[in-house]
Amino acid sequence: MTFETAFDRNALNFSGGPGALPAVVLAETRQAIDAVPEIGLSILGVSHRSDWFAGLIEQTERDLRALLDLPDSHAVLLLQGGATLQFSMVPMLLLRGSGRVAEYLRTGYWSAKSIAPARQEGDVHVLWDGERQGAGFRRLPTADELECSPEAAYLHYVSNETVEGVQFQHIPGLAGVRRVCDMSSDFLSRPFDPEHFDLVYAHAQKNLGPAGVTLVVIRRALLDQVPPGIPDILDYRAHLQARSIYNTPPVMAIYVVSRVLRWLREDIGGLERMDALNRRKAECLYEVIDRYPDVYEGWAHPADRSRMNVVFRLPTPEREADFLHRAESAGFSGLKGHRSLGGIRASIYNGMSLEAVERLAEFMMDFARHGG
Repeated sequence: MTFETAFDRNALNFSGGPGALPAVVLAETRQAIDAVPEIGLSILGVSHRSDWFAGLIEQTERDLRALLDLPDSHAVLLLQGGATLQFSMVPMLLLRGSGRVAEYLRTGYWSAKSIAPARQEGDVHVLWDGERQGAGFRRLPTADELECSPEAAYLHYVSNETVEGVQFQHIPGLAGVRRVCDMSSDFLSRPFDPEHFDLVYAHAQKNLGPAGVTLVVIRRALLDQVPPGIPDILDYRAHLQARSIYNTPPVMAIYVVSRVLRWLREDIGGLERMDALNRRKAECLYEVIDRYPDVYEGWAHPADRSRMNVVFRLPTPEREADFLHRAESAGFSGLKGHRSLGGIRASIYNGMSLEAVERLAEFMMDFARHGG
């Protein structure tokens, strides 16, 4: 196989997370570690109480609002603790003491993780379990398979399951029920209407930046009645009042997120164009999988295939090991599937270029013809 290993390995990083960042963002971050141009200090030593950082928070929120066309009814928070902390903060706010039942969709590894913390706060009904009904999390529920209750405290789901590579192409739930969505792995990869959601959260390490910061978009009306007894650090109101600087924030991670948002606005041209590019990238790989069914078996049902995580298997563990060895030798990294599922996973988040995906597709075709 003849591939240019001199091609920047960062650009060929198909890791499920932290994911690849755009080259221009990496360059800006590299410079900022030395010195942020506006202030002449390393981003690693900038005070979170400085006027410059307060301005960065404000600009980050403005850019996010512009990308999403976010109405004033929704607040933006930059928190810590990842999506895992949101698994607890959400039911603390919306389920604790409500006397109602929260509905959860169990569609993969990460949505399954979100259920136990919710049960510590109240009653939870798993509305659909993809491990059984989806034959091992291979598909997602259709709208007519969900018997949603209009009395539910809220509906929680994960829009894109990174491990299994399944992604919702529609918005589940009832219009009159609070809708909560973990968009950690596809946030800002495509447009969505914020009015359809009461709370959206996304940790940064897929499409937005490095680990350490989690974006939350929350309908302000949810904060009108907060159950008593929630510690301030877990109370969305405390973070909103402090403008996301309640405690020492991850300054560098937020800086990188701000650069990614600017890249999406100025270089890509918005979420419609990002969506079109992501579709092309995904189609590029799925076309190869479908062309060589004797070599590659896609994990997800075609209708539910993710545009972020392309998950597939080869006929035997030995051939998968050979594929991974040859891919590594050709300069690709991060292709080994999640430990819970195995197989191969190519994560093609926003920062992954079309050129890099085309290189992987070429490698896969060459492997199928000569090495598979």
